[in-house]
Order: sequence, then structure tokens, then C-alpha cells
Amino acid sequence: MRMTLIDWLIPAALFATLVAFALRTRRYSDSVSGFLAANRCAGRYLVCVAYNMAQVGIITLVWYFQQYYDTGFTSIWWGLVENPLMIVIALTGWVAYRFRETRALTLAQFLEVRYSKSFRVFCGFVAFVAGVLNYAIFPAVSARFFIWICGLPDSFPLLGAQVETFPFLMALLLSTAIFFVFLGGQIAVMVTDFLQGVFCNITFLVIILYLLMKFSWGEIGETMLAAPAGKSMVDPLGIGAESQFNAYYWLISAFILFYTMRAWQGDQGYNAAAITPHEAKMATVLSGWRWRVLMLVALVIPVCVKVFLTHPQYAAQAQPIHDAIAALPTEAYQAEARVPLALGLMLPAGILGMFVAAMYGAYLSTDDTYLHSWATIFVQDVVLPVRQALGYGPVGTRAHLWLVKGSVLAIAVFAFWFGLNYKPNQYVAMWSALTAAVFVAGAGSVIIGGLYWSRGTTQGAWSAMAVGIAVSAFGILVKDNYWVFESVFGAEGVPSVVAWIHGSKWISGQVLTFAAMAGSIAVYVAVSLATCRERFDLDRMLYRGKYRELLPESERDFRAEHASNLPEWMRKIGFSREYSRTDTWITSITVLWPLAFTLLFIAGTAYAMTVGIPPEWWVSFWQYWTWLVFATGCVIVVWFTIGGFRDLKRMYAHLERYRADARDDGTVQDARAETPRDA
Repeated sequence: MRMTLIDWLIPAALFATLVAFALRTRRYSDSVSGFLAANRCAGRYLVCVAYNMAQVGIITLVWYFQQYYDTGFTSIWWGLVENPLMIVIALTGWVAYRFRETRALTLAQFLEVRYSKSFRVFCGFVAFVAGVLNYAIFPAVSARFFIWICGLPDSFPLLGAQVETFPFLMALLLSTAIFFVFLGGQIAVMVTDFLQGVFCNITFLVIILYLLMKFSWGEIGETMLAAPAGKSMVDPLGIGAESQFNAYYWLISAFILFYTMRAWQGDQGYNAAAITPHEAKMATVLSGWRWRVLMLVALVIPVCVKVFLTHPQYAAQAQPIHDAIAALPTEAYQAEARVPLALGLMLPAGILGMFVAAMYGAYLSTDDTYLHSWATIFVQDVVLPVRQALGYGPVGTRAHLWLVKGSVLAIAVFAFWFGLNYKPNQYVAMWSALTAAVFVAGAGSVIIGGLYWSRGTTQGAWSAMAVGIAVSAFGILVKDNYWVFESVFGAEGVPSVVAWIHGSKWISGQVLTFAAMAGSIAVYVAVSLATCRERFDLDRMLYRGKYRELLPESERDFRAEHASNLPEWMRKIGFSREYSRTDTWITSITVLWPLAFTLLFIAGTAYAMTVGIPPEWWVSFWQYWTWLVFATGCVIVVWFTIGGFRDLKRMYAHLERYRADARDDGTVQDARAETPRDA
């Protein structure tokens, strides 16, 4: 046991605080729109902090810890290729703005409006299956993380019986996630995710500062420079032997970032939670800043762990960790265990408790969001449309909510069973990429085409989804379930190309994901062009032009009042009439950061390729970069905390006035999402 009394009290205090705030949300979640989308009442900072926290589960951090332990700072450099697309996303509100304009509660509801009811049901089912498979490893990875970092025993006595720690802890973690979802639906999820986000931001800055004080930059530089040839941890051009997280991985990641915007539905409750489309767009703009803190902590921790485990000065202290890692059965387990095992020894009392509490917050924010999202999708986009197609009338609000809660419980039970039986044989990042691709590989084309291209057709959408599912399913089988091919063809009879893909480290889950997406795009465009007979009325779906009068008064008035006199050139690059002076400054500064680093990336890469940059210079550069991002992160934490609590206060005031309309339940009327008037 590494945890002291103070270390246990800190996560207990966080849990008590979350319960207190969640209890206050209970009376606001007795409607379908409240339980599913927080009655569309959240401001930009609240959405930004909570939404980003929902994306930062232990599973995500384990993913990054594995990645940066292997690649060090080089992944940061190649990750800069995403910056141009981040600029486009920030300026245009790519996908997020238009999706919020549709007023759909779920993605599949939008798909019914844009394509057909049968396509909605199909996509809802595929999203649900892919999402549950993707989520199913979360509780297991999280439970193992806590066992390793806290130094918990394999079993313990309870009521006269010897209980295994792993399944008990999984059940305990799942129970707390279920509790918060049941308590207040998306409102409780969003409020608690925001509070966890604030706490995690502060904790992450404390952890970064402590580790950078504990390990000198000289030790960090020595460790990074000791990497073998072809796997440099400081020189981005010196990673030729890296097969997993190389330059191609990041080029594909940049494409995926743009292509799958709002496609992944694990956090779909946030897509409809903003009070207006403009607030949804501004939350997306601000998200770029929120990731600065996560990016730095996800890098500094594994880098410092590598120093602890490999630098000669710490050899004696690190030996117990090496022994514990060596005792694990597979490389995947060993890669997963390195960081939590080491942190359990590296962090002092108090800071260890803060980190464990932050990791619990990271776990809870993702798991309650995912449970809520996949249950919502199953009920809204599979059960209820099928029920309606069979001729049954609408269900009452109470029965509707219990259907969602029952689905939450069923998903949790499946995740518990799956976690007990799943044995990882590749990095978490690759499993996540492949399972997500089952849905998003085709859904990206369907969403972008549906929101922006009036010639996209239902036939094109069906074809894109079929290709995406087929290629992604093949990838899951060949990479994680190769025994299927061996049982069908025999160990020696498996087709050579299948065997080659299975054994290749270069054909990773990321590469197969890209192949599925590229195929889906080509098929969507080709089939749509061949079958389009009449252009779709996008204005009708987005409540634009003459259809704006169908909006609720509060939203219609907001769009009309929030207009500023901007130069024409600014409007052409994405600054709409809804931008206030403050919004303009925030967006401009947000865009300038990735623009500056894009120019640095281009110039630095060109100089390194032509003239050359010594590894020691790269070490100095990364030192300055680390402290710059840390200082920026401190400003961001203060800024977003103040803005978030302001939005939280406004949300509660809005909820006191808001009267939900029973018709706002995710159904589709007259080729649009149902749009009740203000009460």
C-alpha cells in the first residue's frame, strides 16, 4: 500500500463535492430534453471544460502515456501538422455549428432528417455496437491503473471471504458512474465533469511543476539522447525505426481530426447542450486552449517516468518497478503498467492523493458520459424508432427515462464482463482507433456530406457506411482476433495478405482506420452523384432564411441581437455576425497560436532536412517549449475556471425559468427535429 491517510482523504473529498453538486441537478432532469441534452442551456466555458474532461478519461491518458514513453517530444512536433486544420475548425465552427443548428438531440436523429428513418436506426445500432465495444475496456484499464498506482493487493478479506481486487474495483468504479447518470442525466454529467475538469487542471499543473523540479533538465536531456538510433525522442527526423507513432501516424491523425468532427458519439450529450449554435462554435474554439494542459501533463509524466526507470542515478529506486513490470504476461500489459507503477513511488504524500483523485475524476468524467451517450443512442435511435415503425404510440416521459437508465445498467454489466475476459495484445490507441472506425469511418462522410452538400443521397450514405464497417471489421479481426482466420483456413492456410497484415507492425490500427475512411469517402461521392435526382433543402434543416421563424424565440432573438460590424474580409474567413468584440479577440488569439507553430513547423522541418539540427539543440528547444506551454496553461486554468463558474451560475438560473416541452423528445416532424416554442 503506497497511499497514506491524506492521500485517501483527497479523492474522498472530491467524491463528496461531486455528489453535493449532482444532487442539485436532480429536479431539472425530469424531462427527456433535460436528461439527454441538459435542456440546451450551457455556455461556452462550461461546455468546453466539461466536454474536454469527458474526453480525458484514464483510457485516454494511458493511451498518451504509452505513446509519449516511446516517442518523447517527437510526437509533439509531428502533431503540429494538425494545426492548419485546427485553425479551419476554429474559424468555421466545422460541423459543430451546423449540427447544433439542426436542433437534433442525437446524431442519428439528424441522419433521419437528412436521409431516412431506416438509415437512422441502422446508424444508431452500428454506433451503439461500436461504442460499447470501444468503451468495454475502459473499466478494466482504469481498475488496473488504480491497482498499480495505489499498490493494492491482488485480493483482500471481506466479510469472511477473500475477494479479488480487480473485479471488485471494476464493479465499484462502474457503480459510481451509474450513480451520477441516474441522479441527473446529462445535467449531472456536465456539472460534475466541469468540476472534475477544474480540479484536474489544477492538479495537472501541480504534477508538472513537481516533476520538472524533481528531475533536472540535464537528466531529462541525457535520457532522451540515450534513445537508440532511429527512435529519437527529441529529433523529429530521427524516428525512422518507430513503427507505431511515426510521422504517418500523425498525418493520419490530422485527417481523422477533421473528418470525424462530431462523428464519435461517446460524448454526444454535449453536442446538443450549448444554449445556441454560436456558443457551441465558441466552445469548439476554446477547446484548443483546454488541450494545452492535457498535452503537457501527458508528455511530462511519461518522460519523467522514463528518466526514473532508465537513468543510472535512479537505478536502485527503480528496480522494484522493473521487477513488477517483468512479471506481467504481455508487452501490452507492461506498456500499460509502467507509468502508474512508477508514479506510485515517485510522487510524495498529498501530491499522490491529488493525482489519484484527478485520475478518479478522469475515469468518472469519461465513463458516466459514455454510459449516458450509448444508452441514449440505443433508446433514441434504435428502440423508439423501431417501436414507432411497428405502430406503437409514443412512450411517456417516465417510461422513456427508465428505458435510458435500464440501458445504462445493461451496458455497465457488459463492460464488467468484457473487462474480466479481454486480454490486450496491442496498445490502447490501436484498439480505440479500430473499434471507433467501425462507425466513424463511414459516418464522417455521411455527416459532412449531409450538413454541407445538398447532392448527398441516402444511397450514398448507405454505401459509405457499408464500406467503413467492412474494412474496420476486417481490421479488428486481423489485428485482435486472428484466431478466426486460423479456425476457418487452418494455421497454414490463412491467405498470405491477411497473415502479412496481421504480423506487420507498420500496418497498424491507425493505417487500417485511414483505409476505411478513404474508401467511404470515395463511395459516398460516387454513389451520391450517380443517384441524386433533387437537391436537399439544407436551409429547411438548419432553420435558415425563411425557416428561421420556426425557431424558439429565445434562440431566434439571440441570433439577431449578437451581431457586430466586422470587416468583409473577416466574415469571409469565418467571423460571422454573431461574433461580439470579445469573441473576435478570443478567436483571433486562438488562431494565432497554431498559426505561429505551423510556421515554426514548416521552417524548422525545412531547416532540419537541409542544414541539420544537432540533437542537443533539440533538447534546448524542448526545454523552452515546455516552460512556455506550462506558463500558458496556468493562464488558461484561471481563465476557464472563472468563465466556467460564471456559466454554471447562468445555467442554474436558466433551468429555474425553463419549462420543458414533452414534444422535445428526439422525434422528427416534417423533415426537421421537433421544435417546441418557448413556454
